[in-house]
Amino acid sequence: MWSLIKVELYKIFSRPRTYIAFGAIAALIVVIQLGLKIDGDAYSSFLMKDINDTLTVDGKVLNGYLICYILLQLLLVHVPLLVALIAADMISGEANLGTLRLLFTTPYSRTRWVLAKFIAASIYTILLLIWLAFLALFVSMWIFGTDDLFLMKSNYVVLIEQNDVLWRYVGAFVFASFALLTVTSLGFLLSSLSSNSIGPIVGTMSVIVFFTILSTLNIPLFTIVKPYLFTTHMNNWKEFFDIQVNANNEAITGSILNIPKIKISLVVLTLHIILFVSASIIIIKQKDILS
Repeated sequence: MWSLIKVELYKIFSRPRTYIAFGAIAALIVVIQLGLKIDGDAYSSFLMKDINDTLTVDGKVLNGYLICYILLQLLLVHVPLLVALIAADMISGEANLGTLRLLFTTPYSRTRWVLAKFIAASIYTILLLIWLAFLALFVSMWIFGTDDLFLMKSNYVVLIEQNDVLWRYVGAFVFASFALLTVTSLGFLLSSLSSNSIGPIVGTMSVIVFFTILSTLNIPLFTIVKPYLFTTHMNNWKEFFDIQVNANNEAITGSILNIPKIKISLVVLTLHIILFVSASIIIIKQKDILS
Protein backbone atom coordinates (compact mmCIF):
# COMPACT_ATOMS: atom_id res chain seq x y z
CA MET A 1 0.00 0.00 0.00
CA TRP A 2 2.79 2.44 0.88
CA SER A 3 4.29 2.05 -2.61
CA LEU A 4 0.95 3.07 -4.12
CA ILE A 5 0.69 6.04 -1.77
CA LYS A 6 4.18 7.20 -2.76
CA VAL A 7 3.20 7.04 -6.42
CA GLU A 8 0.12 9.15 -5.77
CA LEU A 9 2.07 11.66 -3.67
CA TYR A 10 4.58 12.01 -6.48
CA LYS A 11 1.74 12.76 -8.90
CA ILE A 12 0.29 15.38 -6.56
CA PHE A 13 3.52 17.24 -5.83
CA SER A 14 4.82 17.07 -9.39
CA ARG A 15 1.99 19.30 -10.57
CA PRO A 16 2.54 23.09 -10.32
CA ARG A 17 -1.05 23.79 -9.28
CA THR A 18 -0.48 21.81 -6.09
CA TYR A 19 1.54 24.72 -4.77
CA ILE A 20 -1.12 27.33 -5.57
CA ALA A 21 -2.83 26.66 -2.24
CA PHE A 22 0.43 26.95 -0.26
CA GLY A 23 1.30 30.19 -2.03
CA ALA A 24 -2.19 31.64 -1.62
CA ILE A 25 -2.25 30.90 2.11
CA ALA A 26 1.23 32.37 2.61
CA ALA A 27 0.35 35.53 0.65
CA LEU A 28 -2.90 36.12 2.55
CA ILE A 29 -1.33 35.56 5.96
CA VAL A 30 1.67 37.79 5.23
CA VAL A 31 -0.58 40.61 3.98
CA ILE A 32 -2.81 40.44 7.07
CA GLN A 33 0.16 40.21 9.44
CA LEU A 34 1.84 43.16 7.74
CA GLY A 35 -1.34 45.23 7.92
CA LEU A 36 -1.84 44.49 11.62
CA LYS A 37 1.83 45.15 12.34
CA ILE A 38 1.62 48.58 10.72
CA ASP A 39 -1.86 49.59 11.91
CA GLY A 40 -2.41 47.28 14.86
CA ASP A 41 -3.09 50.04 17.37
CA ALA A 42 -6.07 51.27 15.38
CA TYR A 43 -7.44 47.71 15.20
CA SER A 44 -7.00 47.25 18.96
CA SER A 45 -8.83 50.49 19.62
CA PHE A 46 -11.68 49.40 17.36
CA LEU A 47 -11.82 46.01 19.08
CA MET A 48 -11.99 47.52 22.56
CA LYS A 49 -14.13 50.60 21.87
CA ASP A 50 -17.37 49.10 23.22
CA ILE A 51 -15.94 47.89 26.52
CA ASN A 52 -13.24 50.43 27.40
CA ASP A 53 -15.61 52.16 29.82
CA THR A 54 -16.48 48.99 31.74
CA LEU A 55 -13.43 46.75 31.45
CA THR A 56 -9.69 47.27 31.55
CA VAL A 57 -7.42 44.65 30.02
CA ASP A 58 -3.79 44.65 31.11
CA GLY A 59 -1.09 43.56 28.69
CA LYS A 60 -0.94 43.50 24.92
CA VAL A 61 -4.31 42.70 23.38
CA LEU A 62 -2.95 42.37 19.84
CA ASN A 63 -0.54 39.48 20.27
CA GLY A 64 0.34 36.37 18.29
CA TYR A 65 -2.45 34.30 19.82
CA LEU A 66 -5.15 36.79 18.82
CA ILE A 67 -3.64 37.21 15.34
CA CYS A 68 -3.82 33.44 14.83
CA TYR A 69 -7.48 33.39 15.92
CA ILE A 70 -8.29 36.18 13.46
CA LEU A 71 -6.47 34.38 10.67
CA LEU A 72 -8.26 31.11 11.36
CA GLN A 73 -11.63 32.84 11.25
CA LEU A 74 -10.76 34.36 7.90
CA LEU A 75 -8.96 31.45 6.22
CA LEU A 76 -10.57 28.22 7.40
CA VAL A 77 -13.69 29.24 5.51
CA HIS A 78 -11.72 29.37 2.24
CA VAL A 79 -9.14 26.59 2.69
CA PRO A 80 -11.74 23.91 1.74
CA LEU A 81 -11.91 25.49 -1.70
CA LEU A 82 -8.13 25.08 -2.04
CA VAL A 83 -8.34 21.48 -0.87
CA ALA A 84 -10.93 20.79 -3.57
CA LEU A 85 -8.44 21.71 -6.29
CA ILE A 86 -6.49 18.52 -5.57
CA ALA A 87 -8.99 16.13 -3.98
CA ALA A 88 -11.57 16.53 -6.73
CA ASP A 89 -8.96 15.77 -9.37
CA MET A 90 -7.56 12.54 -7.93
CA ILE A 91 -9.70 10.13 -9.96
CA SER A 92 -11.32 12.32 -12.61
CA GLY A 93 -7.91 13.63 -13.62
CA GLU A 94 -6.71 10.11 -14.32
CA ALA A 95 -9.89 9.36 -16.26
CA ASN A 96 -9.46 12.52 -18.31
CA LEU A 97 -5.88 11.57 -19.20
CA GLY A 98 -6.86 8.01 -20.03
CA THR A 99 -4.52 6.52 -17.41
CA LEU A 100 -7.18 5.24 -15.00
CA ARG A 101 -7.75 2.11 -17.06
CA LEU A 102 -4.02 1.43 -17.04
CA LEU A 103 -3.88 1.71 -13.24
CA PHE A 104 -6.68 -0.79 -12.83
CA THR A 105 -4.91 -3.39 -14.98
CA THR A 106 -2.10 -3.65 -12.42
CA PRO A 107 -2.08 -6.51 -9.86
CA TYR A 108 -3.47 -4.15 -7.23
CA SER A 109 -7.22 -4.07 -6.67
CA ARG A 110 -9.34 -1.04 -7.39
CA THR A 111 -10.06 -0.70 -3.68
CA ARG A 112 -6.36 -0.40 -2.87
CA TRP A 113 -5.84 2.18 -5.60
CA VAL A 114 -8.80 4.23 -4.37
CA LEU A 115 -7.61 4.08 -0.76
CA ALA A 116 -4.06 5.00 -1.82
CA LYS A 117 -5.35 8.00 -3.72
CA PHE A 118 -7.50 9.13 -0.79
CA ILE A 119 -4.64 8.73 1.70
CA ALA A 120 -2.34 10.74 -0.60
CA ALA A 121 -4.97 13.48 -0.91
CA SER A 122 -5.37 13.43 2.88
CA ILE A 123 -1.61 13.81 3.37
CA TYR A 124 -1.69 16.83 1.08
CA THR A 125 -4.58 18.27 3.12
CA ILE A 126 -2.76 17.76 6.44
CA LEU A 127 0.44 19.32 5.06
CA LEU A 128 -1.59 22.33 3.91
CA LEU A 129 -3.05 22.65 7.41
CA ILE A 130 0.39 22.34 9.02
CA TRP A 131 1.63 25.10 6.70
CA LEU A 132 -1.31 27.25 7.79
CA ALA A 133 -0.62 26.51 11.46
CA PHE A 134 3.07 27.39 11.11
CA LEU A 135 2.41 30.74 9.45
CA ALA A 136 -0.69 31.74 11.38
CA LEU A 137 0.42 30.67 14.85
CA PHE A 138 4.18 30.39 15.18
CA VAL A 139 5.13 33.20 12.82
CA SER A 140 2.52 35.44 14.46
CA MET A 141 3.94 34.57 17.89
CA TRP A 142 7.40 35.50 16.63
CA ILE A 143 6.27 38.82 15.14
CA PHE A 144 3.72 39.98 17.74
CA GLY A 145 4.83 38.12 20.86
CA THR A 146 2.46 36.36 23.24
CA ASP A 147 0.13 37.43 26.02
CA ASP A 148 -3.29 36.52 27.36
CA LEU A 149 -5.87 35.80 24.65
CA PHE A 150 -8.75 38.28 24.66
CA LEU A 151 -11.75 37.37 22.51
CA MET A 152 -14.94 39.30 21.83
CA LYS A 153 -17.95 37.02 21.49
CA SER A 154 -21.44 38.11 20.45
CA ASN A 155 -22.65 38.98 23.96
CA TYR A 156 -19.68 38.29 26.24
CA VAL A 157 -15.90 38.39 26.35
CA VAL A 158 -13.41 35.60 26.96
CA LEU A 159 -10.00 36.11 28.56
CA ILE A 160 -7.69 33.09 28.51
CA GLU A 161 -4.39 33.19 30.35
CA GLN A 162 -1.23 32.97 28.27
CA ASN A 163 -0.16 29.60 29.65
CA ASP A 164 -3.60 28.14 28.85
CA VAL A 165 -3.73 29.01 25.16
CA LEU A 166 -1.26 26.93 23.15
CA TRP A 167 -2.85 23.53 23.80
CA ARG A 168 -6.18 24.97 22.67
CA TYR A 169 -4.69 25.78 19.29
CA VAL A 170 -3.35 22.23 19.05
CA GLY A 171 -6.88 20.97 19.67
CA ALA A 172 -8.35 23.47 17.21
CA PHE A 173 -5.99 22.42 14.43
CA VAL A 174 -6.63 18.72 15.07
CA PHE A 175 -10.36 19.44 14.86
CA ALA A 176 -9.82 21.48 11.68
CA SER A 177 -8.04 18.47 10.14
CA PHE A 178 -11.25 16.43 10.46
CA ALA A 179 -13.22 19.26 8.85
CA LEU A 180 -10.81 19.53 5.91
CA LEU A 181 -10.60 15.76 5.48
CA THR A 182 -14.38 15.76 5.14
CA VAL A 183 -13.99 18.20 2.26
CA THR A 184 -11.24 15.99 0.84
CA SER A 185 -13.50 12.94 0.94
CA LEU A 186 -16.38 14.89 -0.64
CA GLY A 187 -14.18 16.05 -3.50
CA PHE A 188 -12.90 12.51 -3.84
CA LEU A 189 -16.45 11.15 -4.10
CA LEU A 190 -17.43 13.63 -6.80
CA SER A 191 -14.17 12.86 -8.59
CA SER A 192 -15.15 9.19 -8.81
CA LEU A 193 -18.34 10.17 -10.64
CA SER A 194 -16.73 12.18 -13.40
CA SER A 195 -14.15 11.89 -16.16
CA ASN A 196 -13.43 15.62 -16.14
CA SER A 197 -11.76 17.53 -13.29
CA ILE A 198 -13.68 20.80 -13.64
CA GLY A 199 -17.03 19.30 -12.70
CA PRO A 200 -15.94 17.72 -9.38
CA ILE A 201 -13.98 20.83 -8.35
CA VAL A 202 -16.90 23.17 -9.03
CA GLY A 203 -19.31 20.62 -7.58
CA THR A 204 -17.36 20.36 -4.31
CA MET A 205 -17.28 24.14 -3.94
CA SER A 206 -20.99 24.37 -4.77
CA VAL A 207 -21.96 21.73 -2.21
CA ILE A 208 -19.92 23.48 0.50
CA VAL A 209 -21.48 26.88 -0.30
CA PHE A 210 -25.00 25.42 -0.48
CA PHE A 211 -24.70 23.45 2.77
CA THR A 212 -23.06 26.42 4.52
CA ILE A 213 -26.02 28.61 3.63
CA LEU A 214 -28.42 25.97 4.97
CA SER A 215 -26.32 25.68 8.14
CA THR A 216 -26.51 29.42 8.85
CA LEU A 217 -30.18 30.04 8.00
CA ASN A 218 -32.42 30.04 11.07
CA ILE A 219 -35.47 28.74 9.28
CA PRO A 220 -37.59 26.07 11.06
CA LEU A 221 -37.71 23.93 7.91
CA PHE A 222 -33.91 23.57 7.91
CA THR A 223 -33.44 22.98 11.64
CA ILE A 224 -34.22 19.29 11.14
CA VAL A 225 -31.35 18.70 8.71
CA LYS A 226 -28.80 21.20 10.05
CA PRO A 227 -27.35 18.84 12.72
CA TYR A 228 -26.58 16.27 10.01
CA LEU A 229 -24.80 18.64 7.60
CA PHE A 230 -21.01 18.51 7.88
CA THR A 231 -20.83 22.26 7.26
CA THR A 232 -22.74 22.84 10.51
CA HIS A 233 -19.83 21.33 12.44
CA MET A 234 -16.80 22.56 10.49
CA ASN A 235 -16.34 25.78 12.48
CA ASN A 236 -16.71 24.21 15.91
CA TRP A 237 -12.94 24.47 16.45
CA LYS A 238 -13.93 27.74 18.15
CA GLU A 239 -15.36 25.71 21.04
CA PHE A 240 -11.79 25.17 22.28
CA PHE A 241 -11.71 28.88 23.14
CA ASP A 242 -14.88 28.98 25.26
CA ILE A 243 -14.07 28.24 28.87
CA GLN A 244 -16.05 27.39 31.98
CA VAL A 245 -16.39 29.81 34.91
CA ASN A 246 -16.91 29.18 38.60
CA ALA A 247 -19.58 30.62 40.89
CA ASN A 248 -17.64 33.91 41.09
CA ASN A 249 -17.59 34.17 37.30
CA GLU A 250 -13.86 33.46 37.26
CA ALA A 251 -12.40 31.49 34.37
CA ILE A 252 -11.43 27.89 35.15
CA THR A 253 -7.97 27.29 33.70
CA GLY A 254 -7.73 24.28 31.40
CA SER A 255 -11.49 23.96 30.94
CA ILE A 256 -13.67 23.86 27.82
CA LEU A 257 -17.26 25.05 28.04
CA ASN A 258 -18.93 22.56 25.70
CA ILE A 259 -16.92 19.36 25.28
CA PRO A 260 -19.96 17.29 24.18
CA LYS A 261 -20.47 19.65 21.22
CA ILE A 262 -16.89 19.04 20.08
CA LYS A 263 -17.32 15.27 20.42
CA ILE A 264 -20.58 15.25 18.46
CA SER A 265 -19.02 17.34 15.70
CA LEU A 266 -16.04 14.99 15.43
CA VAL A 267 -18.37 11.99 15.19
CA VAL A 268 -20.48 13.65 12.48
CA LEU A 269 -17.40 14.65 10.46
CA THR A 270 -15.84 11.19 10.81
CA LEU A 271 -19.06 9.51 9.67
CA HIS A 272 -19.16 11.77 6.62
CA ILE A 273 -15.56 10.85 5.76
CA ILE A 274 -16.33 7.12 6.04
CA LEU A 275 -19.53 7.52 4.02
CA PHE A 276 -17.92 9.52 1.20
CA VAL A 277 -14.88 7.26 0.89
CA SER A 278 -16.97 4.07 1.05
CA ALA A 279 -19.28 5.42 -1.65
CA SER A 280 -16.22 6.26 -3.79
CA ILE A 281 -14.92 2.69 -3.49
CA ILE A 282 -18.31 1.20 -4.42
CA ILE A 283 -18.66 3.51 -7.43
CA ILE A 284 -15.17 2.77 -8.75
CA LYS A 285 -15.52 -0.98 -8.25
CA GLN A 286 -18.70 -0.98 -10.35
CA LYS A 287 -17.54 1.55 -12.91
CA ASP A 288 -16.75 0.56 -16.49
CA ILE A 289 -13.49 2.20 -17.58
CA LEU A 290 -13.80 2.62 -21.32
CA SER A 291 -10.89 4.94 -22.04
